[in-house]
Order: sequence, then C-alpha cells, then structure tokens
Amino acid sequence: MDITTNYLGMKLNSPVIAGSSGLTDSVDKIEALARHGAGAVVLKSIFEEEILFQFEDVLKDAEKDGVDLDQFDYFDFHLKGKKINHYIKLIQAAKQAVDIPVIASINCVSSHEWTAFADRLQDAGADALELNMFFLPSDFQRTSMEQEKAYFKVIDKVLAAVSIPVALKISYYFSSLGPMIQRLSKTGIKGLVLFNRFFSPDFDIDKMTVKPSFVFSSPAELAMSLRWIAIMANKVDCDLAASTGVHDGPALIKQLLAGARSVQTVSSLYRKGPTHIETMLDNLKTWMKTHDYHCLDDFRGQLSQEVTTNPAAYERVQFMRYFEGEKDLT
Repeated sequence: MDITTNYLGMKLNSPVIAGSSGLTDSVDKIEALARHGAGAVVLKSIFEEEILFQFEDVLKDAEKDGVDLDQFDYFDFHLKGKKINHYIKLIQAAKQAVDIPVIASINCVSSHEWTAFADRLQDAGADALELNMFFLPSDFQRTSMEQEKAYFKVIDKVLAAVSIPVALKISYYFSSLGPMIQRLSKTGIKGLVLFNRFFSPDFDIDKMTVKPSFVFSSPAELAMSLRWIAIMANKVDCDLAASTGVHDGPALIKQLLAGARSVQTVSSLYRKGPTHIETMLDNLKTWMKTHDYHCLDDFRGQLSQEVTTNPAAYERVQFMRYFEGEKDLT
C-alpha cells in the first residue's frame, strides 16, 4: 500500500505527524518517532513570550553598550539567550538526525513584532513553520473584528519574513468558523490544522486552588475536527490537517475520508509510545487492502460534504431521530 501523502508541498512517508509536544523536544525522541513511521514532526512550540523576553534582553544589552534605541533596529541584533539558541540548535540537530520534515512551531498570543525572528527558524533548517495561534476572546474591549484582524496581521508579517511553507493551527472559537477558515486559506499559507487544544482549568475543592485538567485529549474529541475537515475539504486554498482526538487507526482513516492531507497526534503517543504510530499505519494498510485501495488519494475525501450522498448531515446541530433508534445518517 502506498501511504505517502503531500502536505505543505512536502512529500511525507505517512500521513501521521507527531504534533508539537514534549515528545518532540529532543533529537532522541524525534528519531524514535521517525523510526516508527511518523511522516513529519512538529517541534515543541517556542512561546511568543519567550521570544519577547529575549527582545528585552537584547535591548538591555544594546542600551548598556550606548546604542541609541530610537535608531536601533534590534531585529538585526545578534540573537542571544538560552531558550531561542536551544531551539535553533534543536532544529539543526533534528535535520541531521532524521530524513523526515521537521516543522518548527511558534505559539502565538498576539501580533507583536516577534514575527521578524521567523526567518531565524528558516535559516536553522526548518522545513516549514506552524503558527499555533489563538487570541482568547476574554478582552471585552476588543471586538471580534479586531480579534480576527490580528490573525491576518501575523500571517502577513510571517509570510513576508520566510519562504518556507507556513501552516496555521487554529481553534474553532470564531463567530463564523467556515468563512474564517476559507479567508485564512487565501492568505498564502500552505496549510490549516484543525484544531488546537488548550489548557483547561479545574478546581481542587479541598485546597481551593485552580489546577490543570484534561491534559490529554480523548477519542470523543475527534468529532469536532472530523466535521469541519469534511465541511471545508475542497473549499479552501490550502492543505487541511486534522488534530485532536486522533487516537487510533480508525480515527486516522476517518480523517482521511473527510479530506485531510495528514493528521497530528500527541495524546495517543504519550499513552502508548512512538510504536503506536506503526499500529495506526498497520490499521490503515489493512483497511486499504480490504477495500482494494492502493493509495490515499483513492479514497481521500470520499465522505467530505461535497462528495457524500448526505451533505446535510454535516449541517445538523440537533439530535433528531438518533434517540428513536435510527442512527445511520447516510
């Protein structure tokens, strides 16, 4: 079975991508993921805040040296600091260690001038750049239109700084999700990852403190990305990758049937280790052989909204006949 796929203009050996996490923060871990079938890896994100802190260090050093900051383009100043230097070295070492695409990742929370450093990741050898972008809609002084404009502002700046493919990983928190996905796809980015996942707070009712909860995704979370991959397939000007809830071979197959070019998985690898990628791919190959498919394009998107015999199923938001025993939506 030919399970290669094209994503962001790159040929991947398999459609399974190891998503950004602690599983992709060292060369040894990346080598293990590649060895067991990962088509690409997204490095653990470097956070915008870390880059901004580095800016402050650079400015302080420059000021001590007597540089007139009003005339100083500090983006051209030599990049210092353990965090970012370490990230650049990780990209370089990973590229030497594996022959699969290495995708750098920046976790964005605003549209600050950190974008000018994107070219440093490109120069380090990253094959592509994934922007994990989300602006929490908790600023009551900022309109939804202003929130959305920030996404385009970041994209414009990054695309102006790099020539490598750029993917955008977004959430489903938009007032008009479908049109927004379509608009983003027309900016020049090469891919959209649906969807990112967030820190979820919980309460310790004995200690009266806030604590993290639901660190890992569950298979039940597949439904959201599955619906929107299927709805948006063939309606966007870039590749679609599915993320969140992809825990096994059947979930991988479903996302490909919906129209995804690739899938990202993290929680399943934390639970079962990098060898689980092999299991997922074996499931895929067995299923393809059973249905007489020879490559992914033989069946990719067959259950997308544009192709399925019941496109209205993706628009349904209320339970109708399900609890009366009629479960087949086709």
